[in-house]
Amino acid sequence: MEYVVVDPDGVSDPGLQTDLLDNWIAATDAGGSVGFTAPAPVHLVAETLDLALERVAGGKDLLGVLHNGERYVGMGLLVGKEGPLSQHWRTVLRVMVHPKFQGGGAGRLLMNGLRQSAVDLGLEQLQLTIRDGNSLEEFYQRLGYRIVGNHPRAVRVAPDDYRDELMLVTDLP
Repeated sequence: MEYVVVDPDGVSDPGLQTDLLDNWIAATDAGGSVGFTAPAPVHLVAETLDLALERVAGGKDLLGVLHNGERYVGMGLLVGKEGPLSQHWRTVLRVMVHPKFQGGGAGRLLMNGLRQSAVDLGLEQLQLTIRDGNSLEEFYQRLGYRIVGNHPRAVRVAPDDYRDELMLVTDLP
């Protein structure tokens, strides 16, 4: 498996778009915390993916993907904020690995690739948020992230099911 940064011109590749949409739907339907709840609302996921790819094509964000030699099986974004005061850090967003390829180190490979991309960009810090209840804190803490904030009941996954949103940060060398 290989981590690759997608060139802004490469986001128009139909194979890339198809694989990323498939990954997103599969991750959502498997219970992943990637912006939607199961069953995945395919049209909304597709619209959100299109908006993300537009930002990458415009050079605003960086898209890192995992390729297994046959298809794209994972993705993550480094998303910047507008303005000069926050140019030294990015938000890690939409991190996902297709469920068929989880458990063998693919998530770690993806996150290490995104970290190296951030270092290559000269960034000083990465930030991400996760919803509690999925045991993701331990995964990210093993990668050097620390919890710096908690927004109680920030995520409503069902009418009577609220989750806290945790903010994590890591410093880069």
